[in-house]
Amino acid sequence: MRLEPATPADLPALHALVERAYRGETARAGWSHEADLLTGPRTSVEELQGFLNAGENLLVWRDGGVIRACVRLVRLSDELMYLGMLTVDPALQGEGLGKRLLAAAEAYARDERGAHRMEMQVFSRRRELLSFYHRRGYQPTGERRPFPYEQWPDAGAQFEDLEFTVLEKHL
Repeated sequence: MRLEPATPADLPALHALVERAYRGETARAGWSHEADLLTGPRTSVEELQGFLNAGENLLVWRDGGVIRACVRLVRLSDELMYLGMLTVDPALQGEGLGKRLLAAAEAYARDERGAHRMEMQVFSRRRELLSFYHRRGYQPTGERRPFPYEQWPDAGAQFEDLEFTVLEKHL
């Protein structure tokens, strides 16, 4: 799977993909959505542009020229990268693309950015996602982070006790 950096011209399509995969009824076509936890927007074109402006690694996978998957990598230290927004078009989920995307993101972090460890956070309520990442070598660090309600007041949180489980993997 060949990942390439997103460009500003990609952002409207990338935004639509992320929203389709994480929120609303279209997200329910896949299994990795957050639609039962949050009903508000997942991101915005402006936020995605901010990632690019900050020099973050916002990577996309294209199929026939169409963006079908993406991932965000953020350097936390010389050896640690944060992985977020791992997204596969809901219509293509269940075909192994998520596994391939995760492996490609790990290879990019290791080989292109020199990272030795990858960190992510997953909603603690998403047991199936925690199991998916565990099967791919991610282990809980013991840290839990509360959902930032005050930072995302329009997220449409459906629970008052949302939190993330922090996972880590040695690359």
